[in-house]
Amino acid sequence: MERGGFSARLLAWYERHGRKDLPWQRPRTPYRVWVSEVMLQQTRVETVIPYFERFVARFPDVGALAAAELDEVLRLWSGLGYYARARHLHRAAGLVLERHAGVLPRAIAPLADLPGIGRSTAGAILALAHDERQPILDGNVKRVLARYHEVPGWPGTPRVAAQLWAIAEAHTPHARVADYTQAIMDLGATVCVRRRPACTACPLAEGCGARAAGTVERYPHPRPARPLPVRTTVFVLARNPVGEVLLERRPPLGVWGGLWGLPECANGEAVEAWCLRHLGRPPRAVRPWPPIRHTFSHFHLDISPVALRVDAPPERVLEADDRVWYKPGNTPPGGLAAPVARILERLAALPSGDDP
Repeated sequence: MERGGFSARLLAWYERHGRKDLPWQRPRTPYRVWVSEVMLQQTRVETVIPYFERFVARFPDVGALAAAELDEVLRLWSGLGYYARARHLHRAAGLVLERHAGVLPRAIAPLADLPGIGRSTAGAILALAHDERQPILDGNVKRVLARYHEVPGWPGTPRVAAQLWAIAEAHTPHARVADYTQAIMDLGATVCVRRRPACTACPLAEGCGARAAGTVERYPHPRPARPLPVRTTVFVLARNPVGEVLLERRPPLGVWGGLWGLPECANGEAVEAWCLRHLGRPPRAVRPWPPIRHTFSHFHLDISPVALRVDAPPERVLEADDRVWYKPGNTPPGGLAAPVARILERLAALPSGDDP
């Protein structure tokens, strides 16, 4: 399995080209590694860095994160996407405080059982923070190993995943595990990239099965194609006489769970009927905005924003804690979904007094 000193060549490359000055490496604590690994799930390093720096400045340790309101956690996560990661991070911090005296577990099983962590992230935390010999298998590592060993099939299937885990275990060295773990992630992120990999700069080029066969870009095999279903919704952009917009908190689970957003009309419900039912007033200056398509991993969402004005809605509109009047341009009450943030930015840019 260890073709021609796989780990030795990777470590030698890391000495010259690896990333050694990332924010979560200064200092490299279990908490900082954990936060960075969760943020890096399906997100590029360059995107993560400013979010990570803001996040750990506000929540420097497990206790601070556990004590925070979820709204504040989601607000600092806004724009990073995949918001379940933030909810899981917050929930896991509470469990670490409750069950482990505020210290992330050193054993793989209880660490992997925390919300949003799983086997690969747990392995990365233990390897990077404690130099413990644990294999990892994030997206970049899957790509490196699938190409090097010509592993056929989509890694999302149990059979292919089990094969890649066995390979990852075999290649993980018994010394300098933290450096090796960072090295293989760096190689996948900077050299063995998905499109047009830089094979001539790769320390593993000799011995790579896919390179020898000229089939590098075929690995790993993609998820079997399937058409994404399309869902539709109507966003109500309701403004009161002083130009504030009605926002409401979404349910804790599901799409954009726990984020603040624009109210939605039920399927088939007219905006005018919604306005009378929820705000106790008929709308005026109703104006549809151009539709927006937002794509999730498992469906497309076609959003039709409808802007309207309402005259002095009754106070009962804000009786619940999950609704607020918000002045565009101010700090939002919590995290905002990306399309909602774009709509509010456009609204904030309108000249004062303009109808939406």
